[in-house]
Amino acid sequence: MTIAPSPQPAVVQAETVFDAAAVARVVEAAFGPGHLARTAERLREGRDPAVGFVARQDGRIIGSVRLWTITIGGAPALFLGPIAVERTERNAGIGAELVAACVDWAREARASGVLLVGDPPYFERFGFKRIEGAAMPGPVDPARLLWLALDAVAAPTGPVRPD
Repeated sequence: MTIAPSPQPAVVQAETVFDAAAVARVVEAAFGPGHLARTAERLREGRDPAVGFVARQDGRIIGSVRLWTITIGGAPALFLGPIAVERTERNAGIGAELVAACVDWAREARASGVLLVGDPPYFERFGFKRIEGAAMPGPVDPARLLWLALDAVAAPTGPVRPD
């Protein structure tokens, strides 16, 4: 009888240039080919992220997330996404670890806050709240536009643009 070794726990670490193809595969599997048409992609296209994190397990990438520099009404901020985890690895806390890595990095970078488009019940546990008055460069369900304030300043308002 052969017993397969149990997988090592996932480790979250900074994304490197060598991870790009694997990250693209994880995102494509999570969101499908139509993800490039989404409004959030207007803030990412043709740009490099400020930072990215990957979840690695047994040498393979099973999750990823990136932060992008943006402005909201001219005020600098960060935009989180996309966050993707392989289907077989979901509900194991990997997404939460990836979000926490982004929030920690944003705090260390002294960012004013982090914006994302996502599921409120999932992201509220990290402190994200609905933001009023931020205008994405295309249609977005306003209930899914969330902000995590990292300073004492009120949430910015105005158009959201790549920085």
